[in-house]
Amino acid sequence: MIRRWATAAAATVMVFVCAALLHAQQTTGEFVPVPKGELGQETLPATPLVFIAYAFVWVAMIVYVFTLMRRIGRVEHELGDLRSKLRADKRG
Repeated sequence: MIRRWATAAAATVMVFVCAALLHAQQTTGEFVPVPKGELGQETLPATPLVFIAYAFVWVAMIVYVFTLMRRIGRVEHELGDLRSKLRADKRG
């Protein structure tokens, strides 16, 4: 189950990286003058990469927390089994 989540997360990250690389390749390195009166907002070419980095960190954190929750649940279940066995041994 965890491997499926990790594979899905890795595939998602790869899609975002490929999209960012394609976007970066489409821009030309040449100077293009802006016509008067059409000055707009300045765009940063690294914005998609920053978005991908933040998305990757969030996905990794969510996967990590999810796996910790599952492991803690298993440990609590095993502790419950041990407690019941200890109570049964004390009685018998």
